[in-house]
Amino acid sequence: MRILKDIQEARRTVLQRPDFSDDSARHTVEEILKDVREQGDSALTHYTRQLDGVALDRFEVTPEEWEEGKRSIDGALAEALRLAAQRVESFHKKALREGWVDEKSGLGQLRRPLDRVGLYIPGGRAAYPSTVLMTAIPARVAGVSHVLVCTPPGRDGKASPVVLAAARIAGVDRVFKIGGAQAIGAMAFGTESVPKVDKICGPGNIFVALAKRMVFGDVGVDGIQGPTETLIVADEEADTAFCARDLLAQAEHDPLASPLLITPSERLAQRVCSQVEQLLKGFNEGDAIVQSMKDRGAVILAKDMGECIDLANEYAPEHLCLLVKDPWRWVSAIRNSGGLFLGEYSPEVMGDYVAGPSHVMPTAGTARFSSALSTDDFQKTIALVALPQESLRDLGPTAVAIAKAEGLPAHARAVQERLDALTRRAKREGS
Repeated sequence: MRILKDIQEARRTVLQRPDFSDDSARHTVEEILKDVREQGDSALTHYTRQLDGVALDRFEVTPEEWEEGKRSIDGALAEALRLAAQRVESFHKKALREGWVDEKSGLGQLRRPLDRVGLYIPGGRAAYPSTVLMTAIPARVAGVSHVLVCTPPGRDGKASPVVLAAARIAGVDRVFKIGGAQAIGAMAFGTESVPKVDKICGPGNIFVALAKRMVFGDVGVDGIQGPTETLIVADEEADTAFCARDLLAQAEHDPLASPLLITPSERLAQRVCSQVEQLLKGFNEGDAIVQSMKDRGAVILAKDMGECIDLANEYAPEHLCLLVKDPWRWVSAIRNSGGLFLGEYSPEVMGDYVAGPSHVMPTAGTARFSSALSTDDFQKTIALVALPQESLRDLGPTAVAIAKAEGLPAHARAVQERLDALTRRAKREGS
């Protein structure tokens, strides 16, 4: 693990997000989406056989498979999932926004849930029941009436039992054994088996991310999540082992993950690097955790804590962890991060599973303008306008003036007609 003492070098290297996609990946995704749009289930069958190595007679998980999944996990894991679900639900209930209506002014905002949402739950390297909870529960709390999941099938042609167990706990309505860009296409366009949804949420690999970007407009998407990233800001008093373990936990996700530490303490930097190198000896060279630490992992030396925070805001990480003596002191200075984890006993891993907020968070610097998945992603706001006559009388001339300035006489006339009618009525009532 390298130590970077030059901030400009850090900006050019580990703080610079590379474009992990290429023309080949984009072309592949375009072709898959086109086929799914035009051929429906036939295309899904083809790509599931080609990419997942499985020939499926049907994509939807049957009631028997649901029950099999429920029975196959042990009681301790089931209880862990239920506890996590309770905490996620509690958090999002507190975060749920309500609309407002002021009848006197005739203005308001109506909050309405989306009708149907599709959630993508990754597979491949691992099963992710936590992602089911972190996406489906906010949708349910928001009032979405129909929640469906797409997740890649295993080599046995079945969905992950633990994913199905989590789906049952989270109140998912239907699960489909479809992965990759073809799953995004199925939810975006609809097929004979998969209904078209209003919005697609959830993380995935580069093909999933590209597909979400390409179908935006046909459906809504929560964001374009790229490789995961954690930035730790630590001072000289931070626990070396905690820092090292948190970096490795991040690296474990993906070879493209970014595990980064910024500190003003050269002593801590040296000790963390030494411990990371020692811990990596227990892994094989080709493991994701080793590749991530080798290619994207680094410790950046800053001159002081102020520079650490400035760099963190500039980088806008998915996860920002403050392992410092008084983390609350710096909260007001944090402007850009998907999630903020304060203190040595709030590691990002707790956010992955059981803290409460969704672990689906903005990556690749998009925390500058977007937020972690929440009930807001599953609701829309309808502006309400019900102006009383008095408001039209008072505000109408303003609307007329602006409409005329924009060269839209029909707009102006639509308001002026009402103003004239009110004037005539007032004369009649006064005579």
